Amino acid sequence: MKILGQIAFLLLLGGIWCQNNRNSKAGARTTKKSGGNQGRDAGPSLLVTDVTPGNTGSTRGAGGTGASAESGQDSAAAARTAGQQTDDMRLHFLKNTQVTCNDGTPAGFYLKEFRGSRRWLLFLEGGFCCYSKETCDSRYQNIPRLMSSSVWPQTKRGSGILSSQAEENPHWHNANIVYVPTSLSIILLWLQKVSSEYTFMGSLIIREVIKDLIPKGIKQAKVVMLSGTSAGGIGVLLNIERVASQLEQLGAEAQVRGLVDSGWFLENELQGLVNCPGEASCSFEHPMKIGFRLWNGVVPDRCRQLYKRGEEWQCIYGHKIYSTLTSPLFVVQWLYDEEQLRGENIYVGGQSMSVEQWQYLQNLGLKFKNSLRDVTGVFAASCISHSAISKSNWMTFQVRGTSLPRALQCWDRSLEATRNNRTPAKGCPFHLVDTCLSPQCNPTCPPLVDQATQQELTLLQMLVAMGLDLQKLGLDPQGGADSLASMVSNGG
Repeated sequence: MKILGQIAFLLLLGGIWCQNNRNSKAGARTTKKSGGNQGRDAGPSLLVTDVTPGNTGSTRGAGGTGASAESGQDSAAAARTAGQQTDDMRLHFLKNTQVTCNDGTPAGFYLKEFRGSRRWLLFLEGGFCCYSKETCDSRYQNIPRLMSSSVWPQTKRGSGILSSQAEENPHWHNANIVYVPTSLSIILLWLQKVSSEYTFMGSLIIREVIKDLIPKGIKQAKVVMLSGTSAGGIGVLLNIERVASQLEQLGAEAQVRGLVDSGWFLENELQGLVNCPGEASCSFEHPMKIGFRLWNGVVPDRCRQLYKRGEEWQCIYGHKIYSTLTSPLFVVQWLYDEEQLRGENIYVGGQSMSVEQWQYLQNLGLKFKNSLRDVTGVFAASCISHSAISKSNWMTFQVRGTSLPRALQCWDRSLEATRNNRTPAKGCPFHLVDTCLSPQCNPTCPPLVDQATQQELTLLQMLVAMGLDLQKLGLDPQGGADSLASMVSNGG
């Protein structure tokens, strides 16, 4: 009996040792797998969900912390309990792997679902474009996230109209939010061409995003808002009819609406560089004319018919394509848009300014105002800035006493009333253009920042810093706000 007892004891010890050895190896494999992802997210360590193709259920540390899957799940549960994960949009790669980013990596989108909501907000990220092998190579080297999904984080948290907090986003916080990142390197998100080195599949990506949202309930949507900032805003202009048609073909009864933020550009006027060395020094039109051939751009038929062959690229201008659109459109546009100014080689706060450039800047507000005259839904403040709807402080911007979120809500209510054969409510404005037409005359404008010192400056201080003689411009250097007020009428 003693011998049998000793044998049983030895077998028990052997079993415990084998089990511990297996656990140790499994833990090592988990740690190695987690640590191998360090190059995918250069940001700080944070808990994310691994949604790479073929892997939809594991959890890993984005910063390569080496945390095991078990500890990651525990942390995720704790974070959800603490309410830290509820606002995050999660990355989803497209099911159609043939539709890719510029470098061939999988294209995708971020999604934050709001269960039970029949309102969808699709947001197209901005990011200008590349339009030649040289500019695309430079972009890929310096800003890889604009051309590749390999460096995208697994989650994003939205701000402004993308926020799920009612305090920050009172009217759209309870919508399903879809964020389509820039991985196209084109200002026109409807392009589709495969070159020898880069692919441009903008319109195909948007089409596939809609397809992948069908299981999430977009066919049952009541309202689908296609929105975008800057280049993404141009993407709205050029894709909204296509999205509406696709949803109609799927049997959806949703009303598709467009929200263009800082994507309503005007033609260049000052002498631009013909052979510009890079994106930043080019006029707006230059990359469009050249890039149109590289991208094999295709504009909506109704706008294309307005121009002869080779001139279709002009449909990127909102004031030229607007009359051809059938879907409702709301335009948010700073009257002294920074990107419009950069297209004229004017960098407020970044370099010197000539008198000719100052005169152009002064007159730009009126030109934008005239171009927006026939647009039903408008929020146009006399500010030097770029983009608004995705900023956390977007509620502070006002035109004639109405905030930007309120203007969008009034527009939304008007559309609903019209759709249901009701008379829109009075006292809820949504065509708002500043009455003052001089840069920064609206008191709610974002502050100007000197790029060299990062200090906030008034417009007069900025003009002096940029080398202008205020007395020659008819301004009193000691007058401060009073001197500037003499140039304008009532603002705000």
